[in-house]
Amino acid sequence: MPQHLSLVSILVDDYDQAIQFYTRKLGFDLKEDTPQGDKRWVVVAPPGSHESAILLAKASKPEQQALIGGQGAGRVWLFLQTDDFWSDYQRMLDGGVQFLEQPRVESYATVVVFQDLYGNKWDLLQRT
Repeated sequence: MPQHLSLVSILVDDYDQAIQFYTRKLGFDLKEDTPQGDKRWVVVAPPGSHESAILLAKASKPEQQALIGGQGAGRVWLFLQTDDFWSDYQRMLDGGVQFLEQPRVESYATVVVFQDLYGNKWDLLQRT
């Protein structure tokens, strides 16, 4: 049976602020927002993504809250691949996304590091 990675969970401190960042600043689609008692099942994904998405998980314990923004231990650990780097970069820049460097052309891709609302580091990249 074929397998694929369907969800990656990112710790957040507020569902609505996280939804706003991912949908308005990154242009992701809100796939699901279902109440589950005092929590919610909130899933966002890049437009056109059919197999992978992000679960926005509200931290509920102090040890989880301490990891908000630090799940990658200071490294880039999320990779947003595009087929139109410069348009996506400009749209995100205009939307207020914080980039940590200038875009660069590497042998494998055009790439730039940005951070999300919580400080998680991402690569925006277009493969060569």
